[in-house]
Amino acid sequence: MIKEVLLRQKIEVEEIVKGKFIERENIEKIIPYLNTKLIKVIIGLRRSGKSFLGIHLIKKFNFGYVNFDDERLVEVKDYDEILKNLHEIYGKVNFLFFDEIQNLEKWELFVNRLQRSGYNIIITGSNAKLLSKELATHLTGRYIEIENFPFSFREFLKAKDFKIRKEELEIKELRGKLLNLLNEYLKIGGLPEVVIENYRPENYVRMLFDSIIFKDIVKRYNLRFSSKIYELARYLISNISTLQSFNKINEILNFRSVHTVQNYFEYLKEAYLIFHLDAFSFSIKNQIKSKKKVYSMDLSFPNFTSFKFSENIGRLIENLVAIELLRKGYKEVYYWKDYQQNEVDFVIKQGLNIKQLIQVTYVSSKDEIDKRKIKALIKASELLKCKNLQIITWDYEDELKVNEKTIKCIPLWKWLLERQ
Repeated sequence: MIKEVLLRQKIEVEEIVKGKFIERENIEKIIPYLNTKLIKVIIGLRRSGKSFLGIHLIKKFNFGYVNFDDERLVEVKDYDEILKNLHEIYGKVNFLFFDEIQNLEKWELFVNRLQRSGYNIIITGSNAKLLSKELATHLTGRYIEIENFPFSFREFLKAKDFKIRKEELEIKELRGKLLNLLNEYLKIGGLPEVVIENYRPENYVRMLFDSIIFKDIVKRYNLRFSSKIYELARYLISNISTLQSFNKINEILNFRSVHTVQNYFEYLKEAYLIFHLDAFSFSIKNQIKSKKKVYSMDLSFPNFTSFKFSENIGRLIENLVAIELLRKGYKEVYYWKDYQQNEVDFVIKQGLNIKQLIQVTYVSSKDEIDKRKIKALIKASELLKCKNLQIITWDYEDELKVNEKTIKCIPLWKWLLERQ
């Protein structure tokens, strides 16, 4: 049985190697470690392209591949049987690639033993907490972790074979095509199979959403009331870029307790379905107690799985900016709001200083910018002592002078095309 499963998986790998591959931007982070003894760990949302990334990293080497998203392999008790069949099929290998490793019970002990035996190992996983917990406990200092996201807008353009040089950005016809692709990206998101294979997102995204809820969360945590976490997931996805409190959610969805809401919220984060920002405060306690600003890990979820997500492009754009800030590796990103309801979408902190304040708005001219956005930006600038002020717009670019402060307005497409 094991041999049959691995042979089928080998055929799938061969198809992947022959198929179209969009080189991922995070590949440069892992290449320097490829031939080291460190275990290469690729984590991220299910179907975000982790397997493709890993396979194309080592396709020029002899490697053996096992995907533990197959229940027949997960049920195997003697892991050495898997190893024996793998060598029978692949022969001598330079790399072992274990996909969705978190499905295997006590996987960390198995991987640790193989690493000490001299194997070069790549593993992927779709659950942040399970991986980080076992990695920290058993593989301390012996691994490098790489987060994998759905396609960025830059990668999306590569997949669509759209190339544009800087000097061509002023040509209105090309700008129009670029904005059309940005509209498409805001709708279908960056899941590779939707973008490259043209899978119908209406069906694909709903099936993926269900798989994450029931396979990665309900089954793994043995939840008795699966309908409740499903309701919570859809509620949060339907209300992206908005502030949420656990007490309010508990009232709306009628959970058994606020504690249950908090636990389920964490499960959704661990499965990379959502993420959130805390309010900026000089008090850590206040940050933790603040309302959470919730975002989807991919834009396809609010468009195809929410209750009644109205096409609010402003909220989608803000969500997109939040994903990009996460992708760029900023560790301390917050929102800011004061008692007068002045709000700044993003506060980027580095070290002891506030590096940048960012507002996001769906406008194409100066007159369309909500004056409250500017007012909040100026007030936060004074309180947080930050001069780097930015408004990300749809297609308006200029510098605004307000109260002796300079606010840089930059179009979303230009901001997305920039590399950090």
